[in-house]
Amino acid sequence: MIEPKIEPIRFEVIRNALSQAAEEMAIALRRSAYSTNVKTRQDFSCAFFDKELRSVAQAFTQPVHLGSFVRHVPIAVKRYGPENLSQGDMILSNDPYGGGVHLNDISLIGPVYYRNQLVGYTACLAHHVDVGGGAPASVGAFKEVFQEGIIIPPIKLVNKGKVDNDLFRLVLSQIRSKRETSGDFRAQIASNITGAIRIKEIIDRYGLEEFHLYVNEIIEYTDRRTRAEVERLPKGVYKAEGFVDNDGFSDDVVKLKIKVTIDEEGVTFDTSGSDSQRRAPVNSTFAQTFSACAYALRSLMDKDLPVNDGFYRYVKVNAPEGTVTNCVHPAPVVGGWETHVRLNDLIFEAMATALPNEVCAGTKSMQCHSGFGGENPETGEYYCFLETLAGGYGARSSSDGPDAVQSHGQNTENAPIEETESNYPVQIMRYELITDSEGPGEFRGGLGLRRDYAFPNETTFTVLADRDKAGPRGLFEGQTGSKSVYALIQNGQEHHLSSKTTVQLQPGDVISYRTSGGGGYGSPMKRDPDAVLSDVLQGKISIDRARKRYGVVIDIGRQSVDEIQTERLRNGG
Repeated sequence: MIEPKIEPIRFEVIRNALSQAAEEMAIALRRSAYSTNVKTRQDFSCAFFDKELRSVAQAFTQPVHLGSFVRHVPIAVKRYGPENLSQGDMILSNDPYGGGVHLNDISLIGPVYYRNQLVGYTACLAHHVDVGGGAPASVGAFKEVFQEGIIIPPIKLVNKGKVDNDLFRLVLSQIRSKRETSGDFRAQIASNITGAIRIKEIIDRYGLEEFHLYVNEIIEYTDRRTRAEVERLPKGVYKAEGFVDNDGFSDDVVKLKIKVTIDEEGVTFDTSGSDSQRRAPVNSTFAQTFSACAYALRSLMDKDLPVNDGFYRYVKVNAPEGTVTNCVHPAPVVGGWETHVRLNDLIFEAMATALPNEVCAGTKSMQCHSGFGGENPETGEYYCFLETLAGGYGARSSSDGPDAVQSHGQNTENAPIEETESNYPVQIMRYELITDSEGPGEFRGGLGLRRDYAFPNETTFTVLADRDKAGPRGLFEGQTGSKSVYALIQNGQEHHLSSKTTVQLQPGDVISYRTSGGGGYGSPMKRDPDAVLSDVLQGKISIDRARKRYGVVIDIGRQSVDEIQTERLRNGG
């Protein structure tokens, strides 16, 4: 039997067409959505899976979702039963113990049929601004998953192209922000329809047989590329330990451990030794931990490596059940992303000695949720708002860490002040970089940011974040970045808050976020004095910090480095 021949040009055309189909799904979702969190911050992800439920193409909006997505979609479809899905159907799910993550991240999955033959599934996941539960925006310090919002096993929301209105009303009745949530759900439906149309157009052009042939080759090509990338990684066992600062109920740290083993068999991530799960909002589901490991591995590989099932099959994770890295029912999971992103930091710290030029120092490494809600006095509607704030990124062997950005798998955009104030009863009083928040180093960490929210009406506000005990670690003599501060300002008096707390605000109250700076890389005494001068002139570090942390004396009148005094100070004078 003669094997079909793969034509390289056709291979690239079909591969890129599939990727573009996923990207068009993302465009449809973003442009159709109602909430700022989806339409502006892009807190969603889209993908196409083949009929065997293998990931084929993903839109690169939120890397944190991508690894979790490939766990959730196959499990949800298999639990519902693919035989129970027909053309035009779509199932909804957010079950954290069915391959999902925290409850706000809801997946919508639909089969794609071509002339009555199943060819695959389109799927999109969006972070909904509210899913019910004990606080607006469905974030808070809860002790059971039941307190966090509506739990949705795989259910058929769209039946033969029509929304099941009874089921839709049932879901929306659990949710505060009904108008925005309803719009975001419908945007997800539009996204899946868009993806299905594009997939069918590809098959129209190349035929069903070639479509399946090239889908399989795309996955196998990625497998070969990934295997080659794994083989070039340095063999060995690499370890690191760290912690989440508190669990939201006790002041005890949440211990995390990671062991990365690279050998002839591939790469294995092992979180054994991490703390047992807590009755507190810091538990990561297996999908979240898998996502952290997948992101870390992918970031150590060639930047043009495709991401599909051919890559994910090389992500081997041992996360013992019943721990904060693989919790079991009914552990709360709303803050699992805080644990997930801290694990990212530890993986890179573990790999630093083996790959010093390819990893960065500690980042803000927290999702840093800000959630609030109440009755909008202008419309009478119950509104909810959620965003995640940026912070300092870790420095690298040849560059400073970027200031005020999202870290690792986070890719959400800034929520503009103008849009936020136009749509919600809140004023943003301050939004600025924090001077002297960087981790000093030969290459400094990025600066954290300050964002102050003022409320003219009674509001419920939740801080779900971290880093209020210790800032991001430096590497190779680089120093720690600043820790975060969360504060309630009433009548001019400032009161520090826990990083995981819900407060009732009165008119005029202000909530202030001051996020951590990134860790430094290398000794700060080796930093180029001209780079220190530039930071001082830009207001990123103070003259006093330049002297004390970097050993650089600035003549501010001349806007120059005092080279004689600097040399004397750096030589111990």
